[in-house]
Formats: sequence, structure tokens, C-alpha cells
Amino acid sequence: MAVTLINVPELPEIDVYHQVAVASGTKLVFVAGQVAWDTEPDLAAQVEQCYVNVGAALAAAGGSFDDVAKLNFSVVGWTPDQMPALLAGIARGSAKVGTTAKPPATLIGVAALDVPEHLVEIEATAVL
Repeated sequence: MAVTLINVPELPEIDVYHQVAVASGTKLVFVAGQVAWDTEPDLAAQVEQCYVNVGAALAAAGGSFDDVAKLNFSVVGWTPDQMPALLAGIARGSAKVGTTAKPPATLIGVAALDVPEHLVEIEATAVL
């Protein structure tokens, strides 16, 4: 595995991701932001499908979610009360792609995505 996830003792420990990813591989994989086509307008369901899509993209490059060094989430109209739905989608998506990895992540609230039905977009950077 080319990515080692660590938590730094001097930084807060976050349940849903690690603070640092140390990459030692030689091949970088950049997965474009993935959205959930043909999925109901439900944040958890769309996050789950985005994980499946990212997993498929990683597999096509010869990797898996265990190789992810960084995730970026763009969520339409983000408010903290959406966190349970986001976490539920992450849990279901992680189960579907067979990972327990919690790479560093950034969540950005956005006004809109490409079409009104899309509530979330997830992009990934992996090291193989």
C-alpha cells in the first residue's frame, strides 16, 4: 500500500478522517469529481453512489479506496444538520467498495453543481 494514514497527537482526532496521508508510491491518480446519475435527490444515497463511482475509477487505474490520499466533497447548500446524511452515505459507500480507510478530506459547501438534481460531488487523489 502506497498511502499511510496517520493522526498527529498535537491535532484533534476526527472520527471520519485522518489528519495526514503519507504517500510513498510512484503513480498519482486524480479522479474527477463524481456525481450520482440516476439516483434519487437524497444526500446519503448520492454520497453512496459517488463512492461506488470513485471506486470504479480507481479500479480502472489499478487501485482502490485504500490508495486514496485525499478526498474532496462539494455539497450543495451545506449546513451542519446534513452531517448525519453525509456520514450515512459514507458508511454505506465504504461498505460497498470494501474499505475502512478514512483519508484526509475537505468538505466545501457550494451553491450548485452541474445539474439541479446533484447534491454532492466527490473527487479523489490516490497514490499507487
